[in-house]
Amino acid sequence: MNVAIGIDENKKLDYKYNSKVQIGNPSLIQLILAPSKQEITFRGIKAGKTSVTVRDSFGEIRDKFIVTVTSDGNSNTVREIRELIGNIEGLNISIKGGRVVVDGEIVVPDQIGKIMAVLNKYPDVLILVEYSRQTQLIVAREMQDAINNNNMKDVTVRVVNGDYWIEGVVNSDGKKGLAENIANAYLPDTLTGLGLASGGNRFSGKQRGKIANFVSVNEKKDPEPPAKLIKISTQFVELSKDYKKVFAFKWAPFMSNNSQIAFGKTSEGGITTSESGTLSGTISRLFPKLNSAKEAGYARVIQSGMAVTNEAKNVAITKNSEISFPVGTGEGQETKTSKVSFSMSTTPKIGSQENVILEELKITVTLPNEAGAGGVPLGTTNTVSTNLTVKSSESAVIGGVLQNTSNTQYDKNDPDAVEAAPSEDGSQSSSLFNILRSKSYTTKKSQFVVFVTPEILESASKGTEEIRKKFKKRER
Repeated sequence: MNVAIGIDENKKLDYKYNSKVQIGNPSLIQLILAPSKQEITFRGIKAGKTSVTVRDSFGEIRDKFIVTVTSDGNSNTVREIRELIGNIEGLNISIKGGRVVVDGEIVVPDQIGKIMAVLNKYPDVLILVEYSRQTQLIVAREMQDAINNNNMKDVTVRVVNGDYWIEGVVNSDGKKGLAENIANAYLPDTLTGLGLASGGNRFSGKQRGKIANFVSVNEKKDPEPPAKLIKISTQFVELSKDYKKVFAFKWAPFMSNNSQIAFGKTSEGGITTSESGTLSGTISRLFPKLNSAKEAGYARVIQSGMAVTNEAKNVAITKNSEISFPVGTGEGQETKTSKVSFSMSTTPKIGSQENVILEELKITVTLPNEAGAGGVPLGTTNTVSTNLTVKSSESAVIGGVLQNTSNTQYDKNDPDAVEAAPSEDGSQSSSLFNILRSKSYTTKKSQFVVFVTPEILESASKGTEEIRKKFKKRER
């Protein structure tokens, strides 16, 4: 088979071939396979001779071609242009009618500059290059999106016979001109313009890509845009830890008064002294009392609130609840309450660069604390008031308080505070001695931090899915 560079040779096979075709020297020839049509296209790259082996679907050799690639003046031109331009989608370089022809549809508009810069060196090459319609549709969509983003929602852009038609209605001549200027900014260089600049009247393609402005003007005042919405989310986090360690030692033994000595007559009538009981004493609490204990606690309280408001409008959210506690016993028992509340108020304004200014921001949280007199828990109130600027969708810490309390007591924790029991005759036993040593160490740490997150919303419905997920709402 003889193949000239620039002139492809098609070979029709009468069997289904394996797509893994063997080429002796791949630098000389390129194969374009079409297995569904049982065709192979031979395209010469540079002069030389090589072999091509074709196998069927079972792996058996069915054809072996000895391909001689020849090169003449046009073939050399085709080879040089391919080396300079490279592989560009949609572009075809071949020899037709004895002339080198570059034709096809360009997908990427920026590549036309490279093509024309190369073809300027070959004045005898016929150029038949146009933009792909798909490329024009993409450019038209970008034009329309940019125009719509400039408050011209009723303007559309479509491709008609290679040109860009701008259609729709605006309320002023200025907006009509603005729409055309925006479209021109997205318009790629026309092929005719590049061809005339680099090759003069050699360019034979059709001029495509003009802007046709068919926008109508209906003068009326623009409606006031709706006020922007701002969502304010706040989180209050309180963390408390307490630790208590007690060690006490007490040694206070005492004697019980149960011994006696009697004087009197014996049964024989003589006067004598005798011991009716032995002199005895019982030492109670002979061994010392020890007491050692550790106590620790950890608690975390989280309160959060979220509200949506128009820009520069005050917003407030409040949550109140009460917890009941029984106090006293029997007939004197009564019910006391402790409050739990969360409140937030602010006036948000939108600043520059998507910043949100939170004016007069105030957050107040009331939580029950440890029990006071009578067993009623005491309430702790934390309040933060400030003015700050936070970027939209970002969180900031607006305040916090850290409190550490430590207490050490010596010889105050009696492990055995019960006094000695009285004897049978009512007399009180006394301690031989009393040794008391104790140490109690208590530490408490508490801190609270308040976070705030402002977010500029397009509509009040934004974020609904996120809220539904948090509450795990199910629908049937």
